[in-house]
Amino acid sequence: MKIDELPLDPNIINFLKSQGYTELYPPQEDAIKAGVLDGKNILVSAPTASGKTLIAILAIIQHIKKHKTKIVYLSPLKALAAEKFSEFKKLETAKLDRKIKVAISTGDFDSDDTLKNSDILILTNEKMDSLMRFSPSWIDDIGLVISDEIHLVGDEGRGPTLEMILTRFKLGLAGNKSHIIALSATITNYDELAEWLECKPVESKWRPVPLSEAVYDDFTVKNQERESYKINFDSVGLPSIGLGIDSVKNGGQSLLFAMTRPSSVKLAMDSGKYIEKKLGSKELAELGKISKKILSNNEQTELIKKLASVVKQGVAFHHAGLNQNCREIIETEFRNGKIKLLSATPTLAAGVNLPARRVVISSILRYNSKFGGNSPISVLEYKQLCGRAGRPQYDKEGESIIIAKQIPQDDLLEHYVDGEPEPIESKITEPSSLRIHLLSLVVTSPTITEDRIYKFFSQTLGGMQVEDETIELNLENAKSFLQDEKFIVNKEGGYIATKFGQMVSRLYIDPMTARDFRNAIEYDVSKGRKHTFGFLHLITNCNEFFPKFELRNKDEERADVVIENNKQTKIKHIEMQDCTRSLLAMDLWINEGTEIDLSDQLNIESGDIHRMVETANWLVYSLRELSRLLGRADLISELDALRQRIRYGIKEELIDLVKIKGIGRVRARRLYKNNIKTRQDLATTSVNQLAAIDKIGMAVANSIKSQLRVR
Repeated sequence: MKIDELPLDPNIINFLKSQGYTELYPPQEDAIKAGVLDGKNILVSAPTASGKTLIAILAIIQHIKKHKTKIVYLSPLKALAAEKFSEFKKLETAKLDRKIKVAISTGDFDSDDTLKNSDILILTNEKMDSLMRFSPSWIDDIGLVISDEIHLVGDEGRGPTLEMILTRFKLGLAGNKSHIIALSATITNYDELAEWLECKPVESKWRPVPLSEAVYDDFTVKNQERESYKINFDSVGLPSIGLGIDSVKNGGQSLLFAMTRPSSVKLAMDSGKYIEKKLGSKELAELGKISKKILSNNEQTELIKKLASVVKQGVAFHHAGLNQNCREIIETEFRNGKIKLLSATPTLAAGVNLPARRVVISSILRYNSKFGGNSPISVLEYKQLCGRAGRPQYDKEGESIIIAKQIPQDDLLEHYVDGEPEPIESKITEPSSLRIHLLSLVVTSPTITEDRIYKFFSQTLGGMQVEDETIELNLENAKSFLQDEKFIVNKEGGYIATKFGQMVSRLYIDPMTARDFRNAIEYDVSKGRKHTFGFLHLITNCNEFFPKFELRNKDEERADVVIENNKQTKIKHIEMQDCTRSLLAMDLWINEGTEIDLSDQLNIESGDIHRMVETANWLVYSLRELSRLLGRADLISELDALRQRIRYGIKEELIDLVKIKGIGRVRARRLYKNNIKTRQDLATTSVNQLAAIDKIGMAVANSIKSQLRVR
């Protein structure tokens, strides 16, 4: 079907065509037949790049035409939310029935009142869940919910949050009963998820670029039809590198999936010299500029130097240790075709869409912390990885190749290539999930009865999949914990949250973490002295702290020294087994250790420390708010100072200086060394004297002075 044939206003047709849409893909046609233009609830299960975004746009346009209520687009990741925001922002220029405003909110821990003035809200699942706990008035105005990557409802960590949100919308507990559009990767039990959400299922295996799946073993590639062909690697060592280079040699791009960070770096380093030979002088000159950009925009850790060196050769690696700036550069230049071969950890497949002609899966084994060793990835994970093969408009076919190692080629073909993804299974009835989400339900539904609690959870996906007796038992255990620890109380047959329970739910922390924080505040944190290291130990040991790195053997001596040096600010005695590398990293960071120090001394990279800072800031804020509630106002100034130290990576003496916009950890330290230690010192120093200080300059000096004048 052509876009022109859609029963839409000509202005909308013209807008869609201006965005590059000319003809509908089969899944899009199926969605229209299922009623996406008629306000029907639908669940679409289809491969990557099969056109699910246009289905969402069509649903949004029709909703705006027929209703005045808000639209929420839910995304599992901030990066994906940012992508969708840039796409949906264009709707503001479309000639719709009314002027609309698109907004995005993916962070922070409190309600954002600015969202009430927007029509389309792009939110992460966690942000939506957090907002629901504050019950802002505009929540009642949501009429359409579009949930992307809904197959992640089966994820152990984040799945229960999405399940709670969608159950609330389905039942109308977030105001009016909302219209739901659910978008999913290819899954086997899509009909079960559709039944749960009261959606009409739309299932398609159509891809814009056909996919060939195969397994490599001993210079032979065998595909799903069991056809084999030999491949020559030009004396290249590892098969995954050889297969990657082979695709580049034939005009394609390659995406190599490695199961660990070090192996992703090694694959890139070992590939560079081969790819470089296949590039022209103009391409190499462009890559040289990108390499310099990476070096100039970042502290030059060994990891950054390695990245810059391979980028010059048309190769890159991508993993969570890289900071956002580096990841965005790599993603952009891979999309632009300048980077020919990219080696990445599997987190890339769950994030931004970076297709390549050939995807090579170097190993199907992945470290599993539950088992303390390597275990095979699931078929669902495999399908997500191979789904990145094939670039629309560039490739006639996408190729996905598994490297056979310990497992025979035919066994891999049978299990992964021929296999169906495992059914999506709810994790909502797990004890840790129920503890968190039962509290949020009581907070948002005061005086809720046991019967209504049970009825709510029976309406979740878990309620469909798990035995009634199991749900009842786990709910009873969660309820007992919440009552025993004074998060909720039973009043005349209904449950209400205590002030402590309300705050914990809105702070978005696990009740078990909150209990530990409360015990520390009430019983362990003494008056009249500082507890900086103790607070860091407390937050880095809780379930929410991420990423968490365990001590290596070679870190133990360092840990002893750090614990001894901080004995005056501990809360209680710290055993070696309770100490993590993350604790050492946070201590080094707030004492002005550089990203190079963190990398060299602890093997913790800039991407890791940035996420640690974000998590630590939230947890220290939670400690602050709980201290205030529990009558420990004496702790607030220290916790406020600690948040500033964590945010900027500074010693306490620099806090006053970083309150000025444009002064970060480096400039603050330069000023301090020049005996400018406070804002008052800044005010009495001439603009020329400031400008003469290294890393300041005239522009920053003028900015500092203008801010001080305003104050």
